[in-house]
Amino acid sequence: MNMRILLAGILGGIAMFVWNFVGHAVLPLGEVGVREMPNEQAVLDAMKTNLTENGLYHFPGRGLGPNATREEKSDAMKRLMEKVETGPSGLLVYHPSRPVSFGRLLGIEFATDVLQSILVVFLLAQTTIDSFIGRVGFVFVAGVLATITTNVSYWNWYGFPKRYTAAYMFIEIVGFLCVGIVAALILGKRNTQSAT
Repeated sequence: MNMRILLAGILGGIAMFVWNFVGHAVLPLGEVGVREMPNEQAVLDAMKTNLTENGLYHFPGRGLGPNATREEKSDAMKRLMEKVETGPSGLLVYHPSRPVSFGRLLGIEFATDVLQSILVVFLLAQTTIDSFIGRVGFVFVAGVLATITTNVSYWNWYGFPKRYTAAYMFIEIVGFLCVGIVAALILGKRNTQSAT
């Protein structure tokens, strides 16, 4: 990998990380659509009693055993849709306890941002796009693609709040826009002699 591509990827990742910090810690975007649980202690007590393992839980459940037939699965899906329409439903990420290091969390986030940036700059470098706007646009569209991949599905299938989904998509898209600007500035014009 060309050193300029790597440099653009690393600096783009830093720009994305800084924007993510601004979006979450300075602006209220990181809290849009998220609320604290009312009667938290009563709910936590019930969870401690009934949930003993880490996991991603959805409710209501389908109530199927491990060897369910196709017909049983189909019937269970119909009952599940009825339960969702008439009662509570949701998705719960649960840990009975979880050691947390803020520094470790930030480090993983930083490494993720840098890796995303390096990968998208590497893809950009494989194109023949030579204009500043074209390069920024390429990374921007790649960011939109990456952003809709999970966010829209989570809103659609699991009922994530619209405001939450929109805010997180905005944060991610602007992060990729930052990467695109940095990459376009660092990569500059191609050397046309090296292309022949």
